[in-house]
Amino acid sequence: MSSHAVTRLLRPFLHDRFLHALLLIGVLLFALEPQPLAQFIDWRTIITLLGLMLLTKGVEVSGYFDFIGRQIVNRLRSERWLALFLVFSAALLSSFLTNDVALFIVIPLTITLKKLSALPVNRLIIFQALAVNAGSLLTPIGNPQNILLWSKSSLSFLGFIGQMAPFGVVMMLSLLAVTWFSFPARDIVKKAQAQSYPYQKPLLIGCLVLYGVFLICLDFALPLYGLLAVFVGFLLLARRVLLQIDWSLIFVFIAMFIDVGLFTRLPAMQPWFSHIAALPEGAVYALGIGLSQIISNVPATILLLNYVPSSALVAYAVNAGGFGLAIGSLANLIALRMAGDRRIWLRFHYYSLPFLAWAALVGWWLL
Repeated sequence: MSSHAVTRLLRPFLHDRFLHALLLIGVLLFALEPQPLAQFIDWRTIITLLGLMLLTKGVEVSGYFDFIGRQIVNRLRSERWLALFLVFSAALLSSFLTNDVALFIVIPLTITLKKLSALPVNRLIIFQALAVNAGSLLTPIGNPQNILLWSKSSLSFLGFIGQMAPFGVVMMLSLLAVTWFSFPARDIVKKAQAQSYPYQKPLLIGCLVLYGVFLICLDFALPLYGLLAVFVGFLLLARRVLLQIDWSLIFVFIAMFIDVGLFTRLPAMQPWFSHIAALPEGAVYALGIGLSQIISNVPATILLLNYVPSSALVAYAVNAGGFGLAIGSLANLIALRMAGDRRIWLRFHYYSLPFLAWAALVGWWLL
């Protein structure tokens, strides 16, 4: 490996302040209560995330997102309708493909639009992050917390959708309404250099085949074999893909799993957690939302289900908690990291915090 390639791999780690903060927190928590760290890492999630990152980057390198982006810009001529299309697409995909998979499809496509036109891409990404939170809460397979809640409940697939539909519909309509007013109806200004050029069809087909292999391996509980197939595939098809993904994001998620695991095992926290079962419904609801802002909504779900049964109350709370702070949902972190612009982190909260307040009120009103 050349020195340039090594530098390219190491640069994100050296400049990733969020990762540095997580590592520091982990060291402090470990000093308070040493624990075997590997037990806290959800390796299936890490492998799935890495596989999707590689496959999405492969499609991006093939140039297919540029091709699709041009088609969209040519057909949807106003910023408002383009934003509505992208936001609704993200929400719809997240309902059936899970929120992280949806993001790995729509975010690279949205970033491509920056090369083709003078669009507010960061704002679009923010709304897509909110959209996958709103869309994924509808179904039992839309996000990890719903998968867990559904597995612990007695509801059928349609029964779970029926439970979540009122909340999901209100949040989605609210998001579309805000999208309408947040993006002007003016025509999209295309960049002069945005000329058409062909995509690499062999690489695209290879990515699609690898994607199918990867999903099959995940379905048969063989994620490591699926990831190995993806790695070998890109070694043969396009080695540069392996260098171009955000490797530090993988370590951010590993550090988050470890930090959350260490935090929830602190002896000082156990007396507090033991009182959860005796809390009134309103307090459990507020706790689910609040914990999501501290440890993210999936760990919050796992923690709550140790003390209270799976219910609409818990489901509404942790899904509402996906809005708000960026850490509230892993999907938020994925979207903001993929944007590759530090300014987006602050701007995200201009929209997400009001949505958190609205989601909390709507969810409680509907229960």
